[in-house]
Amino acid sequence: MARRLVPIATAFYALLLLGAVGWRWLADGQLPLRAGGAELWPAWARVGSGLGLGLALVAGSRAWTARSASARKLSEELASLVGGLSTGRVLLLAAISGVAEEAFFRGALQPRVGWLAASLLFGLAHFHPRRELRVWAPAAALAGLGFGALFEASGDLVAPALAHAVVNGLNLHWLASGEPGRARFARNGV
Repeated sequence: MARRLVPIATAFYALLLLGAVGWRWLADGQLPLRAGGAELWPAWARVGSGLGLGLALVAGSRAWTARSASARKLSEELASLVGGLSTGRVLLLAAISGVAEEAFFRGALQPRVGWLAASLLFGLAHFHPRRELRVWAPAAALAGLGFGALFEASGDLVAPALAHAVVNGLNLHWLASGEPGRARFARNGV
């Protein structure tokens, strides 16, 4: 399953990125890179804030997984889908999903519908009808709030795309390693 995931996901994210570029270009004659009106932060601040938010979200997701049965079940279900992915494939998926989703949700959608609506739509895009996966949508919406705020504050997609890629990369690596299925967390936390 994981081997088929990579080409399918790569094609999907390539189309999503092309859609974001086309939509923003047709709407304003711009690429979906800049936040409207925000002054661009220096490169070190955009990279640092993206890494910081990404690492904070990963730490939060691991703490949530350690303390919540529904989060543990989500992790185990996702691990069964991506188990066995190589590090190279994890990095590819993390990079392309982070860039494409941020280009679409922040670069193209957020200027049209606003920060809150784009974050809620980002959460809805992560909705899955299976009970074990339903908690993914609200968690994604919360992460989307952070990504959207970073887009508005930093002035472009560098910080949120980096944060998103860090979250996806570290969490995909953790899931692919099989650790969520092997680990049994103490009910009172780790």
